[in-house]
Amino acid sequence: MDKAVILLVDDAPANVQMLADILKDDYTLKVATSGERALELAVTEPMPDLILLDILMPDMNGFEVCNRLKSNARLRDIPVIFVTGKDIEEGEELGLEMGAVDYITKPLRPAVVWARVRTHITIKQQRDKLTQMALTDQLTAIYNRHYLIDAAKKKIFSSRRHQHPLSLIMIDVDFFKAVNDHHGHPVGDAVLKAIAALLQAGTRQEDVLARFGGEEFVLLLEMCDLRGAMDKAELLRQGLEKLKPAGLHVTASFGVTELADTDSGFEDFLKRADDAVYQAKENGRNTVVAISP
Repeated sequence: MDKAVILLVDDAPANVQMLADILKDDYTLKVATSGERALELAVTEPMPDLILLDILMPDMNGFEVCNRLKSNARLRDIPVIFVTGKDIEEGEELGLEMGAVDYITKPLRPAVVWARVRTHITIKQQRDKLTQMALTDQLTAIYNRHYLIDAAKKKIFSSRRHQHPLSLIMIDVDFFKAVNDHHGHPVGDAVLKAIAALLQAGTRQEDVLARFGGEEFVLLLEMCDLRGAMDKAELLRQGLEKLKPAGLHVTASFGVTELADTDSGFEDFLKRADDAVYQAKENGRNTVVAISP
């Protein structure tokens, strides 16, 4: 298992070194000596699992950094522990009200630092695991329907705001019921996992692949027009035809469409792709059908 990542933020090198000496054997460390640099490193992969943040820094103090972290959707869930020599009750209350999870006061006691860091790293990892379970299909390990619907709303908003194309591919495995009936559900599960892995391997980082239900998969393609989505679907269709999951010849029907200005939301977008899948089934299966907006 990869080590958790901790971002140390303090303008005093001696303080950073002291924290690093306590934590370096158990965690991967990133270091910032200013608030601006801390914000840059917070969004740089690997993103931190925990931030140890000094309060008294020039230009941008710890409270300002914390406020900006909590105002950013990508960063707000990263736990922040303030590390400070200020022994002022009001300051501690302010930090906790801003969203910090804990306070460590100087002079630092290694056992206290290590124990508090371990506690909040454990809580963060447990929360991340629960979140992943809630958003991931347990069989195929790709995203589930709930995540897809939430992500689609955000991508539709972004597509319309920035005027870039957004396309959708729906994939429905052909004759899947026969696979379960003739070979059993364990074989059917193996087929679905192999198909999901094939689709995932061909998915860009900015796209969203989800198991929509049963033997249906949906792929959202950001900054991709209808022609590009059709080409993508055809490549996936060919790959699946050659895959032979669980030693079986398995194909799928692909429905493709692009987001339209007239779509009231994801439901209209998805319905058009579903209609395209239906046409592909009517056309004999193992084919790609596109419906233009």
